[in-house]
Formats: sequence, C-alpha cells, structure tokens
Amino acid sequence: MVSSTDPVGTKLRLAVMMERYDTIGADLVNACINDVIVCGARPIFFLDYINMSSLRPDVVEELLGGMAEACQGVNCALIGGETAEMPGVFAEGNFDVSGFVVGVVEKSEMIDPTTISHGDVLIGVLSNGLHTNGYSLVRHVYGLDTDPAPLREHRPELGETLGDALLRPHPPYLEALAPVFSRVKGIAHITGGGLIENVPRMLPDDVTARFDTRAWPFPPIFNTIQEDGGIPRDEMYRVFNMGLGMVLVCDPSEVDAVVNLVPDSMIVGEVFSSSGDEQVVLQS
Repeated sequence: MVSSTDPVGTKLRLAVMMERYDTIGADLVNACINDVIVCGARPIFFLDYINMSSLRPDVVEELLGGMAEACQGVNCALIGGETAEMPGVFAEGNFDVSGFVVGVVEKSEMIDPTTISHGDVLIGVLSNGLHTNGYSLVRHVYGLDTDPAPLREHRPELGETLGDALLRPHPPYLEALAPVFSRVKGIAHITGGGLIENVPRMLPDDVTARFDTRAWPFPPIFNTIQEDGGIPRDEMYRVFNMGLGMVLVCDPSEVDAVVNLVPDSMIVGEVFSSSGDEQVVLQS
C-alpha cells in the first residue's frame, strides 16, 4: 500500500483570478495519482480537504465535479473529505485545497529503481503544459497579483488566451504507463524543480541521467513565458517540467516495446556511470 498527498500550489491563485475551478479538481487528483504510480501502484481511493474563509457552495461544487470526473477516469473511489470554514485565516475569496490518495501494488511487482545502471535509456512522456508547478514565477512575470488582465489576452502563438493555456489540467499518466510497469526500472514524475530535482529521486548514487533537450517538443507556453519574462534557460529547467510530464528508465532491450506502448513517448537521453555530484546533465 502506498500513499501521497499534494496541493495544487499557487495555480489556485490563477483559478481564483479567473473564477474557474473545474480544472483545479482534476489537477488535484491527477497530481496525487501520478505520484503513486512511480512505484507501479494503482490508486484505490482519494480524499480531499477544502479550507475556505467562508463557504462558497458554487466553488465547492465545481471543485468536487472535477475531482469526481478525474477519479472516475482512473477507477479510483472518491470516498470523502473535509470542507472547513476558517474566517480570518484566508483573505475573503481565497482558499486552499489538498488531496490524499492511497494505492496498492504487490511488493514483488514494485518498480525497483536500484536496478538502474550505466547504459540504460531515458524515455520521456510529453506534458501538456505547466501541470501544477511554476505558477509563482508566472505570477511574477505577468504581474498578475496587481493586474490579472493578461490572463484574458488572446495569444496568437498559443492559439488561446494565456489563462486557458495556464489552467490546462494536469493529465493522469496511469493508463498510459500501466502497460509498461513490468518493463521499466524507474519512473519520475516531473513536478516542481523540473528534471533537475525530480529525476535524481529515482537514481542510484553512482549514475547520472544525460538528457538531449533537442529530443522532444516543448508546448509553446514555455517559450512564451521565457520570452515575456526574459528568463534564463537554466532557470526554466529548474522551475518547469519543460515538456516532459514523466521520465522512465529502461534497459536498451525494452526501448522499442516501451515507446510503442506508451503514447507520446520518445527516447530523450541515457544513463551513465558517474562519481560526481551532478546527477542530471542537460545537453542541447
């Protein structure tokens, strides 16, 4: 049995600015589920916690609708939760929401990242945008805490408003990855801290992951943020997922099968022996 808990971070602030909450419920469920599948587990039930300055039934209904739909999509039971009113803790109109998921996997079938070794291959699975990380930097770049108007501007390079691109829900990767649980040595969910901070969590101390950043396409939202904010490349990779929602590690003999079975996946790098402190190298 495995478990995980997660909020949606400051993406919630953007939802409040736009008065759109349906996607946040899906974000919450999928972020938690993607954390437990890295060990090969399947979610069995989910709980939520909503904390408001004053109860807004319309907002709660939107949040729960998004959660219920996301749970149904991965056959996970939404068994309950807690909704609290705490006047004075949050400014009027603001609130927080967190999720908790429990999953199961046979111990003999758990993915074992200690088997990762020199010569293994990195397989990336594409993201659809920011997911639930990097929104504090986004708010700073666009000055949203002072004026949320940029969220409603249509951006030709995105084909939609900035707000629509930023509120796109965090997708679940369970159904895409479940067919290859037995074929991979490790899975990393690329969340806050990007490739730099998340990939090392699955790596043994004596290896390094080397990525070819030309090997996968970036959703255009990342170029938009980088150009609008004048953000250095290294900072972008420290904050955002930069187009990869999940990274898998497998033996070279399993590469063809994994890429064929997992939609939107591709070879993005390799693992090599290393005695240094740097466990992720980004080449372009």
